[in-house]
Amino acid sequence: MVNMAGDVSYKFRLEGRTALVTGAGRGIGRSAAVALAYAGAEVWLASRTQSDLDNAVAEIKQGGGRAHALMCDVTDAAAVNRAIASLPVLDVLVNNAGMNIPQPFVEVSEANLDKVLNLNIRAMFITAQTAVKKMQESPDRKTRGGVVINITSQMGHVGAPTRTVYCLTKHAIEGFTKALAVELAPHNIRVNSIAPTFLETPMTAPMFAKPEFAKWVMDRIPLGRLGQLDEVAAAVVFVASDAASLMTGTSLVIDGGWTAQ
Repeated sequence: MVNMAGDVSYKFRLEGRTALVTGAGRGIGRSAAVALAYAGAEVWLASRTQSDLDNAVAEIKQGGGRAHALMCDVTDAAAVNRAIASLPVLDVLVNNAGMNIPQPFVEVSEANLDKVLNLNIRAMFITAQTAVKKMQESPDRKTRGGVVINITSQMGHVGAPTRTVYCLTKHAIEGFTKALAVELAPHNIRVNSIAPTFLETPMTAPMFAKPEFAKWVMDRIPLGRLGQLDEVAAAVVFVASDAASLMTGTSLVIDGGWTAQ
């Protein structure tokens, strides 16, 4: 194929880059890891469940990609440090592991509050901090660049009933993304978030089997449909690539128009 003037397709390729994806055994994390590998990156997949990791790594390798399993509980700071220290180099972090426990505000227990805060804020902070230290070890970082991608949610931009804790954590990570982007810009490390709407997955299927909940969601998405995992994965590849080289400190909202209203 002859490259034509103005062809920027090469900017979306990730050959020579090493990526780490947390929560990579399933859902957004797995989809993002597969997409990064197919774009040319060597990918390390982190999760607490070895069988999920093995299946995801096998899928990537069968497609000709390079991938490695890294069993790790991101709520364990020592384990995160050991895992990231074991990487040969790190260029891209997809900080994805997270959770939600929907409850009416007055019924939220301290145990559930601590559980969600611990994973959605503390673990994301520590993982980013440890990853950035690893990135800065590279002597050519200023020319090589680095990328941190925090997976948040449209709920980091709006509010919703029974999601006070989740909204709290995702708004926090949106603010963290902005502050970190400003601080790391002199080191040529870009920091952005990706904020999806509700996605159509096997895990969300029981939620949308409830007509009242399904209507509440669909009434708020102008495009009239749920998101797909590959739509989020495509955004991850874009933000990780040189196609987004001037993009830092912002949130790429993939929500079918939910937050435009």
